[in-house]
Amino acid sequence: MAKEKKAPRPKAETPKGFRDYFGPDVAERKAMLDAIARVYHLYGFEALESSAVETVEALGKFLPDVDRPNEGVFAWQEDAEGEKPGDWLALRYDLTAPLARVYAQHRNELPTPYRRFAMGPVWRNEKPGPGRFRQFYQCDADTVGTASVAADAEICMMLADALEAVGIERGDYVIRVNNRKVLNGVLEVAGLPDTEAHHAARGIVLRAIDKLDRLGPEGVRALLGEGRKDESGDYTKGAGLSKAQIEVLLSFATAPTLVQNEITRQIALSEKTRGVQDGRIRAFENKQGEIFEASEIGPEYYPYVFTIQHLRRLVAESEVGTEGVEELVALANLTRANKYGPDRIVIDPSVVRGLGYYTGPVFEAELTFEITDEKGNPRQFGSVAGGGRYDDLVKRFTGQEVPATGISIGVDRLLAALRAKGRSQSDTTGPVVVTVMDRDRMADYQAMASELRQAGIRAEVYLGNPKNFGNQLKYADKRGSPVAIIQGGDEHAKGVVQVKDLILGAKIAETATHEEWKDQPAQFECKREDMVARVHEILSR
Repeated sequence: MAKEKKAPRPKAETPKGFRDYFGPDVAERKAMLDAIARVYHLYGFEALESSAVETVEALGKFLPDVDRPNEGVFAWQEDAEGEKPGDWLALRYDLTAPLARVYAQHRNELPTPYRRFAMGPVWRNEKPGPGRFRQFYQCDADTVGTASVAADAEICMMLADALEAVGIERGDYVIRVNNRKVLNGVLEVAGLPDTEAHHAARGIVLRAIDKLDRLGPEGVRALLGEGRKDESGDYTKGAGLSKAQIEVLLSFATAPTLVQNEITRQIALSEKTRGVQDGRIRAFENKQGEIFEASEIGPEYYPYVFTIQHLRRLVAESEVGTEGVEELVALANLTRANKYGPDRIVIDPSVVRGLGYYTGPVFEAELTFEITDEKGNPRQFGSVAGGGRYDDLVKRFTGQEVPATGISIGVDRLLAALRAKGRSQSDTTGPVVVTVMDRDRMADYQAMASELRQAGIRAEVYLGNPKNFGNQLKYADKRGSPVAIIQGGDEHAKGVVQVKDLILGAKIAETATHEEWKDQPAQFECKREDMVARVHEILSR
């Protein structure tokens, strides 16, 4: 009789594109999200936890063209084999699409505007890569139901406060602001209005401008024209625009550089005409072409003034473009009035981020400090958050336009930044370990751990095999424990315990001489009733 084949054992490995998070990682993320939540709460935002599963129809962005949705989402069909197959369901791919469904479903019970924040995992069925996972955390805050630019300004100010609350210092970040309407105006002036006939070219233009930091002006110029061949020989077809169209678009995309050059020229002109060498401009030209004194405008606001002037001239023939510029002016004036100056929030026309999705202001938070990449080269850390105004998302459910604006923080990116700066706020210290020298006295050891816990100190009793005491200390090391408590029969009889300072012991083992080790013993004896106080002393160092 043939032997029955054994079923193969399952492989103990995470699915491709997923990862496991252990204690310190979870604690670190929680501490950061708690700090952000406190800021959002102070601004009057309410927490929302929506379902991790939505109907594919509600998600909207990935509505299937075929029988099964297969682009970007993890989806399945209810009762797929039954006589009447049910709805297609999917794991949420972001926190904004569920918000649109929640608001549309509960709008009669919710206040207007509705201000909510949400934090949690999202899932994308995309090809994983280095640092790119199919499950990751997002942290969002949105205001739904108001078209006021004040809501956009508030989101920017709140984002600045949130970054500082988690440990990103002022000067290490900047929030860049642009407006979709301004870009629409520039495209209109360049002869690419928002029509079906120009849809493909506009898409190429958006992608090209978004690559300005990586490719530089000449690389973008090539993509706006006939196309570009990269270093590997791969060719990317361009938008096929004329030289005049390209110059209009580059004048928009490279505005920060053009503005800085104009500031330098104006300073030199002011110093030459006034004979005062102080790096200031004496007068500005306003939008009517009149000259007004600029003595009350500090140099930090020169980029803002000149950028607005530059954009006004660029979109002067476009009504929608002019409207976008004035929204930028209103937003900047609101943030400035609340003392969020250009050291934190700036107008930057080069910010494109998904402008096909947004309908007004867009924001991007960039960390400006340097890190070393995997090749050992210095570079700026880059973007950790983005968002903007989207007025069409809820309309899919209600048939009526519902204005909304919001921001999404990349949780893993921000955590990586905090680690790079050594500013993690979480306490990843392990528990005090009460070792076991006598199995019959387990109740005594548990009483020690209880006393420590009642004093607010993390503590546990070693529950492995106590036969080898060295293994107990190895366990404490693996747990990252700061202290081990030891009490054998002799110590119990005398009413004392041994307190082993594991942190100091590790330092002494690394650097101290024998004499220094004798002067700073890492293990000492104390009365049993003094145990909690002595542990507190070690932990408060």
